Amino acid sequence: MPPSQLVATYAVLVPVKPPAVGKSRLAGLDGDARRRLAEAFAQDTVRACLRAERVAEVLVVTDDAHFSTVLSALGCDAIPDGVSGDLNGSLRQAAAEARRRWAGLVPVAICADLPALRPDDLDAVLDRMGATVRDRPRFVPDAAAVGTTMYAAAHDLFDPRFGHESRAAHLESGALEVTDAPASVRRDVDDADDLADATGLGLGPATSVAMLTT
Repeated sequence: MPPSQLVATYAVLVPVKPPAVGKSRLAGLDGDARRRLAEAFAQDTVRACLRAERVAEVLVVTDDAHFSTVLSALGCDAIPDGVSGDLNGSLRQAAAEARRRWAGLVPVAICADLPALRPDDLDAVLDRMGATVRDRPRFVPDAAAVGTTMYAAAHDLFDPRFGHESRAAHLESGALEVTDAPASVRRDVDDADDLADATGLGLGPATSVAMLTT
């Protein structure tokens, strides 16, 4: 189905750490540079989600009140993180809020460090999941095939397992893996090598600008 004919059936949940404490593994950069990049990664991730045809709503979860305002200006909604320090708890809280606001949309959690994410690639993954995601959770592994960049499930089945070796944890939980997701959906950025790889894929506008000052 052409992207213009896709039905928007997903509510994207984006958990965002306060940028001041994010991306500590980007070695060789000072705290201000890491903060700018963390902010840019989140902005480009949210922007790409907002532009995807299959995405009806985007809900950011963050404890950074100022950055919440910055992200909201892009067109998403934002709520405080009521389960600080527990990513999966934060996502379950966000899914509950999404259900309250948009009961008919399927929640999909997406990492906030996908600076090369393309809206059409995200649409391709969401379209591939189709109606089956309402019967069984689906997830996308990261580029290293160790972690997870994206997890979707019907509200009654929503039980993400992000964290250490989350790909194995999601498989163990019974979630189905999307094995052929485009590279931009899988390329999260934790360290300098990841950032170089994402640069090769094509960075979003905010990260491109931030890279000029690192």
